Amino acid sequence: MHAVLLELADVTKRYGPVTALSGLSGRIGDAGRRIGLLGANGAGKSTLLKLLLGLTPFEGQARVLGLDPRRDALAIRDRVGYMPEMESYLAGMTAVELCAYAGELSGLPRPAAMERAHAALYLCGLEDKRYLKVETYSTGMKQRVKLAQAVVHDPELLFLDEPTNGLDPAGREEMLALIADLPARRGVSVILSSHLLPDVERVCDEVMVLAAGKLEFTGTLSALRGDADDRFAVRVKDGLDKLAEALAAAGIDAQGDGEELSLLLPGGDTTAVFAAARAAGVQIRHLAPRRRSLEAAFLSRVRGP
Repeated sequence: MHAVLLELADVTKRYGPVTALSGLSGRIGDAGRRIGLLGANGAGKSTLLKLLLGLTPFEGQARVLGLDPRRDALAIRDRVGYMPEMESYLAGMTAVELCAYAGELSGLPRPAAMERAHAALYLCGLEDKRYLKVETYSTGMKQRVKLAQAVVHDPELLFLDEPTNGLDPAGREEMLALIADLPARRGVSVILSSHLLPDVERVCDEVMVLAAGKLEFTGTLSALRGDADDRFAVRVKDGLDKLAEALAAAGIDAQGDGEELSLLLPGGDTTAVFAAARAAGVQIRHLAPRRRSLEAAFLSRVRGP
């Protein structure tokens, strides 16, 4: 398996006068990771996945598992599974027929494709429905069969485009649990495209943030939230103003935020905070690293601080 999943260098996609993607650059992901491709509807997520599969022309340079989508599109599709956002099945086909056909399109002989189709449908919880025609499936079952056809050829990397679309809360949780287990169960890396922040936070280790066709951030969820900026939150029983004065006297940057103080503690050393509390005669009730929500972090990247 190639160590770096995606490599982008000034990737740009235009549809006439409309620029869908503008100058995307970066090296994304290690093997075995689950990466969220996060952005609002219309941010360019589906366009990026399609060009990486060699399905649409683009400007700039890109590599998927070290392969060039322009020259090596078929080789990429042999090694990458794709679950599209829209419904994608042939009317009249059963689930096992559809998955076996997808396996054959990936180069598997018919007997091997059929064997893997049964295994993929079992993995996705459709073993007892595999002989039903896909058009008779519920929305949740159709999403599962799309995932099954994406993994049938045992890919190294999965592109999942809005996999929880149309699912009720129980179905959504089941789909996310299944996706979260894929790297351990199948040895496959996952790129999950979604506009739903809780889905990305539930499943992913790292994240790419797309906004208006630009790549605004790549890195871990922790880095996106700013968990490592040494800022702490402190609450006391009474006397927040007294503590603020004592902290200022000790040279600690403390800012009021409702019923708590936000402190910058380089290195995370809290010793001086407890000393200031003793000096002010107040009792600390809460002192912990301050973490922004993923929503706040995402909006700051999209809209600016």
